[in-house]
Amino acid sequence: MSTRTFLPAAALLFALGAAACSAGATPASSPTAPPSGAPSEAPTATPTPVVAGIAHPTGAKDIVLRYDSAGGFVPPEFLAARVPFFTLYGDGRIVFVRSNAEPTGGDIGVGQPIRTAVLTEEQIQSLLQFALTDGGLAAARESYMNPMIADAPTAVFTVNADNDSKTVSAMGLGIDPPPGPDAQVLQRLNGLAERLRDFDQGGAIASDPYQAAAYRGVITDATGVQAVPVRAWPWPDVKATEFAFPNDPNALQQATAVLTPEQVASLNVEGASNGITGGIWVRDEAKKLYSLVIRPLLPDEAK
Repeated sequence: MSTRTFLPAAALLFALGAAACSAGATPASSPTAPPSGAPSEAPTATPTPVVAGIAHPTGAKDIVLRYDSAGGFVPPEFLAARVPFFTLYGDGRIVFVRSNAEPTGGDIGVGQPIRTAVLTEEQIQSLLQFALTDGGLAAARESYMNPMIADAPTAVFTVNADNDSKTVSAMGLGIDPPPGPDAQVLQRLNGLAERLRDFDQGGAIASDPYQAAAYRGVITDATGVQAVPVRAWPWPDVKATEFAFPNDPNALQQATAVLTPEQVASLNVEGASNGITGGIWVRDEAKKLYSLVIRPLLPDEAK
């Protein structure tokens, strides 16, 4: 892994505030046809972008760095609605959860604000250098278990940079690790997690609301649940029977379907664009009761 000097975090965050903007593309101009009788030239291949510094993918859907969470002693609906805390894509776009935002309250749970901005290549290099060195990812192995705890969530880091790709999982990250040679790496990983979970310093850095192109609706059988407010099935154009269960019999059996932003908005829940984490029960035409959660899909996720 590379050992270039890491720019101070404050400098990176200040630059992020100055550079945050909505990503866009300018259409290429149409090629000009050769003059009559002139020989046609063979088309030239599009050159592969060359990244100076720490090599990384450059595609708009390529994950370069992600911090997510898995497991934990929480309801299945919470797991289905959970969004990665932070993702950096190859083109510099970041999508992150403002996880320190105050909860909105109310009977229906909505997700914390999801924000987006675009980093320059210099900012990408600074962030990757920090993640690989000070953040411990270059030295970390794939899995860290903690036998002293149970039912704690597992931090999951994905990095694809410096001609290497790896996923690092750390159970109960942030809880005092058992003494041993792993303690220093786990401390570094926890520092990386804290930075990515508060990437914009509680909203002090400029960013835009993330507008999901599609959502995942998840229904869970709620047969037997009582004393809850029940809604009629909300969508005439998609039925409960069209929600698909996973093919893996060992996977959590929750049925899913892709929903449009308009279908999510029709639920009339304030903040639903950030997802709905619980508090909605719906009954389909067959009188079957389900709990419903909504999760925004990120750019790399299948629609």
